[in-house]
Amino acid sequence: MITAKESLAGVAPYAPGRPISEIKRKYGLEHVVKLASNENPLGASPKAVAAVKETAADIFLYPDPDSFNLRKALSDHHGLAPEQFVFGTGSDGLIELICKTFLGEGDESVMPTPSFSLYALNVLSSGATPVEVPLDENWQYTPMALLPYITDRTKVVWLCNPNNPTGGIYTEKEQVEFLNRVPKDVLVVIDEAYYEYAAACSQYPDSIKELASRKNILILRTFSKIYGLAGLRVGYGMGDPAIIAEMEKTRPPFNVCCAAQAAAEASLTDSDFVARSLQENRENMAYLEEAFTAMGLSFVKSYTNFIAVNTKKDAKAVYTRLLELGYIVKGGHVLGMPGYLRVTIGTRKECEGFIAALKQVLEEMN
Repeated sequence: MITAKESLAGVAPYAPGRPISEIKRKYGLEHVVKLASNENPLGASPKAVAAVKETAADIFLYPDPDSFNLRKALSDHHGLAPEQFVFGTGSDGLIELICKTFLGEGDESVMPTPSFSLYALNVLSSGATPVEVPLDENWQYTPMALLPYITDRTKVVWLCNPNNPTGGIYTEKEQVEFLNRVPKDVLVVIDEAYYEYAAACSQYPDSIKELASRKNILILRTFSKIYGLAGLRVGYGMGDPAIIAEMEKTRPPFNVCCAAQAAAEASLTDSDFVARSLQENRENMAYLEEAFTAMGLSFVKSYTNFIAVNTKKDAKAVYTRLLELGYIVKGGHVLGMPGYLRVTIGTRKECEGFIAALKQVLEEMN
């Protein structure tokens, strides 16, 4: 019998939001709304779509292994040197790469929980041990809460800001205090997948400026969220050239396809699309917050394009009934948030339809 390595014994596969086509088939529905995976309801920038079309004739060629044009565009965009960037198939590809590069048997990796489940999954897959630090009673955490869990076996610490699946943030003061005290031989990964949604908050950290004086941090960003390129899988990390050089040793040489590179580069030039996406997200977030309040449901203040709401019911049962009505969300039963649903901020029509469906489900369960 073929067996996998022992470190995988405690690993459960990642539970993604179900695709629309699957739910249509399963429940015989004509119309399904997906509010589960935090995709941009406006789609992608027209400039990105046009860039993808232009790459079609070259699909027989391997992509640029160095992502030269995208690297140059991001270097100009962030004011960093080209050698401070590493690319992956979304943030999750980079998380896997970090674990493959820096973690092994006997190592430990500290993270808040609940947070992005792929941290623990990839740590376990690497043979290392995840050390999970619970959020507080308000589903928040400060980086300093992780400090007591760091030992001489700790190699990587994960900071998710804004945190997924809760949507909350910690402040610049809290981050700096932690970075000043964390051992210099511990890699601190600052996952900012939802950066663009939180950046307007005055207390949100400016992590990039820390790169000038710190050699042990790696900042993760993605084109999957605000830029709407989730289907193309492209993310990037920013850090000290020495960290990047180590990751390049284990990075697959053609991990970001031609279309993804071109679309990401084009997306950086469309600030109007980003502004429109942020405006719609703010308006529809406010709509959902007001609707939840009117329904007597509490929620976690979110700085992202999703919101976690406490249904006060069995999350799995609510989630399943919503599927039957054509609404795909993420149930708290797979997120470590009993009773909660994590709901992507969709268009106004999608949000209104979801509220109507949620009211129906909760009335049925009373």
